[in-house]
Amino acid sequence: MLVSRTLQSGLRLQCVHLPESNVVTVMILVGAGSRYETKENTGISHFLEHMFFKGAKRYPTPQAVAEAVDSFGGEFNAFTGKEYAGYFITCSGRSVGKAVEVLSDMLLHSTMQTPEVERERGVILQEMAMYEDAPMYQISWDFEQLLYGDQPLGWDQIGSKAVVGGMTREQLLHYREALYTPDNMVLCIAGGTPPEEALSLLEESFPLEQRPATLQPTRYNPALSTKKLLLRHKKTEQYHLAFGVRGYAETDPRYTAQEVLSVILGGNMSSRMFQRIREQRSLCYSIHTQSDEYTDTSLLCTTVGVAPERAMEAIAAVRDEYAAVVESGITAAELTKARSYLLGTLDLKRDQPYNNAHRYSAYMLLYGTVQTWEDYAAKIDAVTQQDVEAVARELLTPEAYRLAGIGKALEEDAVGALLA
Repeated sequence: MLVSRTLQSGLRLQCVHLPESNVVTVMILVGAGSRYETKENTGISHFLEHMFFKGAKRYPTPQAVAEAVDSFGGEFNAFTGKEYAGYFITCSGRSVGKAVEVLSDMLLHSTMQTPEVERERGVILQEMAMYEDAPMYQISWDFEQLLYGDQPLGWDQIGSKAVVGGMTREQLLHYREALYTPDNMVLCIAGGTPPEEALSLLEESFPLEQRPATLQPTRYNPALSTKKLLLRHKKTEQYHLAFGVRGYAETDPRYTAQEVLSVILGGNMSSRMFQRIREQRSLCYSIHTQSDEYTDTSLLCTTVGVAPERAMEAIAAVRDEYAAVVESGITAAELTKARSYLLGTLDLKRDQPYNNAHRYSAYMLLYGTVQTWEDYAAKIDAVTQQDVEAVARELLTPEAYRLAGIGKALEEDAVGALLA
């Protein structure tokens, strides 16, 4: 059961009541991320996320923050995406008040002292280095950079070394002032805490005055993303590639059919990609197709790690599976299996406090409304064979193909010919 309240300040509060759960997740989402940034401050949302952990009023040091959460066995973390940043604690329902206290102190009273800024700068630069040394993760970010081009949606949330290296405390404070406002935040408690208790606790702990956000997200401009290839030469044991296309916005009626299509192509172990490219041809160990959505666009992408000498073969194999679903369509059995798979994963998620807090608060933050688990399940059930085949014909065209790769040097003309 979802119970919501909007305060006079514009702050939106939610409680997802799961009466049988002994666990709660307290989550705060804020409209922030690369879509709110410029080239001059790229990565500032992520840097600011780190700084909230570095001490505030009640818990003045990073150690004090950590010890506070450890004292009640909580799991504490944060993340920065393209469209929002999130902060959460998952813990026993007995400790919900303490969890809210820690998050409130962080978000409202963080001091962001200059020595902590300097220390965290080094941490973030090492985080960048870690991802650069992990092409299995970096390839997805390279693909988004290629697909969306040189604009905020195409930028890595972590930013660039040059900008992060020069970020100042004053920039961080100004950015917090611009976006960490009540109208640009959603607070949620999901779990066994009764709704009135949860909402009252949040309201008392976040006594914010009405103040509007002064930055808006940059809309995606498809005219700025025209390149088909982004090949990065790096000495690796495998060649990592991401092959895919741009898709529909999350709220587009066709997006759910796109999700079903991605499952059929490579969403699980019985999918076409997994069975034909891994099991039958032994081309790879890891292969997966997924849809990632945003408010005004999305992507459908297959990622693969292969032996360097078989990289061209793998590119052709993925392309052939895309072409086959366009030319021959899907079977009724594949549709039934993919819908059942999505509904099954939905049921696994809906029992977890974290997933409830994230789903409901994100939808409210981005769209100002609610989409329940039942609403989403109904959309999946409504997808037809004709819907999936129409989406495949529209999205999976040679003109739309994009490929990012990390590994040994490949001949760009030869790779380009495979995408033609």
